[in-house]
Amino acid sequence: MTDTESPNLTERLLAQLLAGTELFSVHLGIQLGLYQVLHEHPGATDAVLAKQAGIAERYAREWLEQQAAAGYLECTSLADRTFRLPDGTADVLLDPAHPASGVGLVTVFAGVAQAVPALAEAYRTGDGVPYADYGPFTRDGIAAMNLPGFRHSLAQEWLPALPDVVQRLAQAPAAGVLDLGCGAGASTLALAEAFPRAAVTGIDLDEASIAAARRAAADAGLADRVSFLRQDATAAAGDYALVTIFEALHDMGDPAGVLRTVRGLLAPGGAVLVADERVADEFTAPAGEVERLQYAFSVLHCLPATMAEDPVEAAGTALRAPTVARWAAQAGLSCTVLPIEHDFWRFYRLSVLD
Repeated sequence: MTDTESPNLTERLLAQLLAGTELFSVHLGIQLGLYQVLHEHPGATDAVLAKQAGIAERYAREWLEQQAAAGYLECTSLADRTFRLPDGTADVLLDPAHPASGVGLVTVFAGVAQAVPALAEAYRTGDGVPYADYGPFTRDGIAAMNLPGFRHSLAQEWLPALPDVVQRLAQAPAAGVLDLGCGAGASTLALAEAFPRAAVTGIDLDEASIAAARRAAADAGLADRVSFLRQDATAAAGDYALVTIFEALHDMGDPAGVLRTVRGLLAPGGAVLVADERVADEFTAPAGEVERLQYAFSVLHCLPATMAEDPVEAAGTALRAPTVARWAAQAGLSCTVLPIEHDFWRFYRLSVLD
């Protein structure tokens, strides 16, 4: 590194420090309900915010000024120190299901940061960090990041890429749908709403996620035909016209083994819909922003969580299309990349080889 390059790296790190610390300040605003108060009380002062949110007034004043300085809030009166949410901010920070929501981005950042001490030890020992040890912010953040897609795109854009399967599920009351790695259940419930005649099952290893999924099913009035099971994907059983794996295949400790299990679960003519990370087919450096983000998640979360499962193969987040094709072939499945547009995911149809 030359003397000219060193200041550039320092400037980059400073900019990233600024971005990271401001992101934590947004996390505070979400967790403490501060943005919600400002949404309900536009033009609020620090006293109003403190009273309505139940926080200390001195902290309220500092947070309001910092947020306005960063451009997250508007200061409507410098003299009176009143503040409001800019137009459109509520969609991003208060509605996790909105297509423009950023709640999950902020929340998962805070969750992953909590695991850094455990990560350092895992790197030294070669062990992993169990998914549950990342805590509720990581779990809730991942769920929130994916919620808009499941609510607004799964039935409208993704499933139509499997027209034969959609037709069968719409007509056959006995057809089943299996959602592997279902997390908090938003994808499973979206599938149930898309196929009102189908029985839908969600499977995940994380106990807290399954508990949240069951609550969500009850709240949605779908508990009568949606079931959630806490178990390993390789232990799945049943007969299904459709099996889905949304952003979970790269987290599985035996992905080829899971796909072999899935092959045995498919009804004649059934298919597997896999959505996983959209990265280049081969490693390159330097990489674009999307691949950089996937690698950052990999070193901080996905790879360590998989390593905790004593994996057959630990893929990491940067799951490349040739790897998915290799796993599919090992399981006796064909693999086709589907023409579905998505900024972060690539979609695959897997079918039983003739």
